[in-house]
Amino acid sequence: MTDRSEATTVLIVEDEQHLADLYAEYLTDQYDVRTAYGGQQAIDTLDATVDVVLLDRRMPVVSGNEVLATIEQRGLDVQVAMVTAVDPDFDIIDLGVDDYVVKPVSKGTLRDIVDRLETISQYNEQRRKLTAKTLKRNVLEVEKTRPELADSERFSELEDEIERIEADVEELAESLEDRQVTRGS
Repeated sequence: MTDRSEATTVLIVEDEQHLADLYAEYLTDQYDVRTAYGGQQAIDTLDATVDVVLLDRRMPVVSGNEVLATIEQRGLDVQVAMVTAVDPDFDIIDLGVDDYVVKPVSKGTLRDIVDRLETISQYNEQRRKLTAKTLKRNVLEVEKTRPELADSERFSELEDEIERIEADVEELAESLEDRQVTRGS
């Protein structure tokens, strides 16, 4: 999902088919949307191609919490928003979700949620890249002399890349902060 040129895959998990279909209609023009009309179908559908899960919490047979546990057990790199009629309580602190929204939700809200989760994913990916590049730079700075570093075109490219990634991370962080302020208003 880190490359916006590829469509983000959103899995809508909702046992009320009319709601799942409505949410899919809200998002289909902008995202690759899949629907699961229950927890078991979601578990069967979940794979590494899914980027965002919009997950109902209270479903018969297999709950949203059980779907969430499956995501965690499989180690899937996916952003999850609970979209549910269950009012939040302190138990959400321990839930492995990135957002929690109480129904009903509008088209604009649903799109904002997915967009924010896309940004979180991009932010996380850029932070991983930045950490890896910074660690490599730090090793070279310890192991090589200043003249060797100054003469190395590859080291210079690494430093430039670190600068670009730092700028991207900062921009994504500001975007997330702006969305948080807007949502909290």
